[in-house]
Amino acid sequence: MFGSLTPTVKNLLIINIAIFALQSLIFSTDMFVNLFGLRYINAETFRPYQFITHLFIHGGLFHLFGNMFALFIFGPLLERVWGNQRFLVFYLITGLGASLLYSGINYYEIHQIEQAADRVLEETTPERLSTFMLEEAGFAYRGSPQIKELIDGFYDNPNSSSYISQGRQLVQQVVQSKANIPMVGASGAVFGILMAFGLLFPNTELFLLFFPFPIKAKYFVLFYGAYELWAGFSRQPGDNVAHFAHLGGMLFAFILLKVWKDKRDAFY
Repeated sequence: MFGSLTPTVKNLLIINIAIFALQSLIFSTDMFVNLFGLRYINAETFRPYQFITHLFIHGGLFHLFGNMFALFIFGPLLERVWGNQRFLVFYLITGLGASLLYSGINYYEIHQIEQAADRVLEETTPERLSTFMLEEAGFAYRGSPQIKELIDGFYDNPNSSSYISQGRQLVQQVVQSKANIPMVGASGAVFGILMAFGLLFPNTELFLLFFPFPIKAKYFVLFYGAYELWAGFSRQPGDNVAHFAHLGGMLFAFILLKVWKDKRDAFY
């Protein structure tokens, strides 16, 4: 049932691998990510085309392999059931839907950071600066002796214009760094494929490398979705995975399948 390539899956694999080869061997991964990764919508580097182009850019070999392996395993059966055109429409819409949900959550989170930063900039005190760094840059703050030294010195000299200036610069750097983290990868569309597979073939048993027993597709999707929801809200230190993009792909996959089920005379 698995593994035999269908035309759209094969073309998507070729495109993603070819782009990764270009960015790794000929150009620069950073350049591709900066140009085509999805940015915060209020950032100067944001471009509308990034909602689509980020789907074909990956940050590393492991990232690429994980997404393409899932596409290779689960995509062909869905394409056989739906046909080439519907599968491509599904892939692009779930990828776009994932980026829309991610962008909405990202906008809210960065707006909250900007408001917190404004409060510090209005009145820069050691207490406000320390609180801001703990709440908005906690992992980076706890791991940086230089930042701790700066804040300790600020506590000792709360009226120092030098420390006030350095504190303001630090706050602005945190906001800029948060607002300029690009999202890349086909994970949103891939999670849409996983959701569709779990809904259409719920009792298919999967054998996974990291799980010693066979698990039905419906339970795999349920557990994976629950994990992504938990990870998205808990935001563990150092976690740079776009969990809400994954959830967005699953959500739009669910919606699409409901629409297609209710409109069986649709063109695709």
